[in-house]
Amino acid sequence: MTEEQVLADTRHWLEKAVIGLNLCPFARSVYVKNQVRIVVSQARHLDAFLDDLDRELDLLVNTPADQIDTTLLVHPTLFPHFEVFNDFQNVVDDVVAEHELEGVIQVAHFHPAFRFEGTEADDVTNFTNRSPYPVLHLLREDSVERAVASEGGDAEGIVARNLDTLRNLGTSGWRNLLQKP
Repeated sequence: MTEEQVLADTRHWLEKAVIGLNLCPFARSVYVKNQVRIVVSQARHLDAFLDDLDRELDLLVNTPADQIDTTLLVHPTLFPHFEVFNDFQNVVDDVVAEHELEGVIQVAHFHPAFRFEGTEADDVTNFTNRSPYPVLHLLREDSVERAVASEGGDAEGIVARNLDTLRNLGTSGWRNLLQKP
């Protein structure tokens, strides 16, 4: 799998699912303004991936939002098992704290086998956080706050709407949505 293929698959997912289904209320505006940075990590081990995360956090916080508003750090092979990737989020939170970016940057995570606690693996609501590859989404807190405010300030309403969207779409609808021409 080439970096170009990983980028193309990630963009396809962004355009069809995240933006197409409006799962993230601010994704469309930053995407069309080319303010979404997508980085494919080639790290061969966890320490190198953490170095990539360090670099991307530094770059994001030191670059004006009108140039880079958000970053997707993608690794196509390092985290084949969701449970390992999910546990790794504690380390990611520690890295954000080490950079003194709590309240400045938040990290959302996506994985091809994402599963919310208490759901069955095939529950369609898990697809709100399913991506073609493991992804750390680095978000500026102020951008998230603006997006939530633009949706009436109801973050829980956004989540509920997303879950309803996926339930209405269904698993086969999700697969059809992401099929490539």
